[in-house]
Amino acid sequence: MSILRIIIGFLLLISVKICSAQRFGGEIRRVQHTDNTTDKEKRTNKQKQQASSHKPPQNIKSGIQNVDKLLPDYTKEDYMIMADSAYASQAYVEALKWYQKAAELKAKEAYSAIGYMYRKGSGVQNDDTEAIKWYRKGVEQGEAKAQLRLGFMYQNGLGVLQDYKEAVRLYHLSAEQGNATAQYQLGWMFAHGLGVAKDEVAAVSWYRKAAEQGLAQAQTNLGWMFENGLGVAKDEVAAVNWYRKAAEQGNAIAQTNLGWMFENGLGVAKDEVAAVNWYRKAAEQGKAQAQNNLGRMFENGLGVTKDEVAAVSWYRKAAEQGNADAQTNLGGMFAHGLGVAKDEVAAVNWYRKAAEQGNAIAQTNLGWMFENGLGVAKDEVAAVNWYRKAAEQGHANAQNNLGWMFENGLGVTKDEVAAVSWYRKAAEQGHANAQNNLGRMFQNGLGVSKNRAEAITWYRKAAEQGNEGAISQLKKWGENW
Repeated sequence: MSILRIIIGFLLLISVKICSAQRFGGEIRRVQHTDNTTDKEKRTNKQKQQASSHKPPQNIKSGIQNVDKLLPDYTKEDYMIMADSAYASQAYVEALKWYQKAAELKAKEAYSAIGYMYRKGSGVQNDDTEAIKWYRKGVEQGEAKAQLRLGFMYQNGLGVLQDYKEAVRLYHLSAEQGNATAQYQLGWMFAHGLGVAKDEVAAVSWYRKAAEQGLAQAQTNLGWMFENGLGVAKDEVAAVNWYRKAAEQGNAIAQTNLGWMFENGLGVAKDEVAAVNWYRKAAEQGKAQAQNNLGRMFENGLGVTKDEVAAVSWYRKAAEQGNADAQTNLGGMFAHGLGVAKDEVAAVNWYRKAAEQGNAIAQTNLGWMFENGLGVAKDEVAAVNWYRKAAEQGHANAQNNLGWMFENGLGVTKDEVAAVSWYRKAAEQGHANAQNNLGRMFQNGLGVSKNRAEAITWYRKAAEQGNEGAISQLKKWGENW
C-alpha cells in the first residue's frame, strides 16, 4: 500500500476519533480564574458538579444509535484506506473492524484481507476454516489475492483437503489477472508437476512474468532454470543476470547462488572476493548453505585471508541449522584439529548427523571412523554399512573402501568378485587408488581372470595421477614410464 494511502487512512482515523469525542464529551474548555474556596469546598463542589453533569440517559441503547448518526458517511474505499493504515501500524483489532465495515459495503479486497487476518491470527484467533470462508467470498467476486490465498490453502492442505489441481486452478485465475505471486506459484507447480503435468517450459514462462514484475523469488527461480537449462536453453549469463536482480533485493537464496557463480566463474568472470561478499550477505541473513560456503572460503583462503577459526564458526552456524554439508565439514575440522581442538568423538557426532541425512561424504567418513576405531569403538560391520550407503550413491572413495573390505573380508564375507566390482566402479570415475587396486586384481587374477594387459591399462591410468604403487609396478615390468 502507498504512503499516501496510509496518510489518508491516518487522517480518516483521526476524524473518527474527533466524532467520538464530540459524541460523548462535548467541547472541553480551559478557563483560568482565581478561586478562593478551600480544598474541602473544592472537592465538595467538584462532587456536586460531577453528580449533576453525569445523569444517566433514559435510553442508553437509543442514545448510542443516535450518536452513530453523527459519524460521516464513509465509502467502502474510505474503510479500506483506514483498515490498511491501521494494519500497517499493527493495530490489528482496529484494522479488522474497518475491513469488516468495507466488506459490508461489498469491497471485494476486504474479503481477502479478513481471511488473511484469520489465517495469521492478527487481531483475532487463528482460524483456517474462517479464513477459507472469507477467501471464498473474495473468489466469488473474482478478487486476485483471494484466488491466490485460497490456492495456497489447497496446495498445503490448510483448513481443506490438499488438492493440487484446485490450487493450480485458483493460481491460474489470479495469475491471469497479473498477480506476480500467483504467477510464481503457478510456475512452481509446473516445475514440479503438482496438480498439472510437469512442464518446465510453462514454468519458465510463468516465472518470467513474475520476475519481470520484480518478484525476487521468481527472479531467483528463473535464474536457476537458466543455469541448469531447464525449460530453456542453458545460459549462465542470463542466470547471473536474474540472480543479481533478486540478490540486490536481499533474497538470500539468490545471493548464495550468485556467490557460487562468481566462485566458479559461471556466466561471469571468476571472482572469489565477490563470491565471499555475496556469501556473507546471505550468511548474515541466516542462510545455512551460504554459511557453509563462507566457511569453506575461510578454510581454504579463497577470496579472503585463510582463517580456520572463522571457518569453524560459520560451519557451526550452518551445522546447527541441520545443513548436512556443514555438519560434514565441521566433523572434518574436529577430526583434524583445524580451527578447533582435535576431538574425534565430536567428529563422529557431526559425521553421523550428516550421514543420517544421506550425505555421502559423511557416510564415507563415518565408515572410516568405525573401520579404524577413531572416536568410536572399532566396528568393521558398521564401517561396511556406511561405506555401502555412500557407494550406492556413487561416491568413489566409498566404492574403493568397500572394495577393500570385500577383498580382505573385513566386516563382511570375503568376496573378491564383489571387490573387483566396487573397485571398477570407483576406477571408472577416475579414482587413482581404485585404478591401482583394480590393476592389482588383474595382475594376480583375484576375482577376475589374470590379465597383464588389462592390469597395465589400469596401472597406467593410476600412474598418470601420480599413484606411487602403480608407478612402481610399471617400472618393475619395464614399462615405459
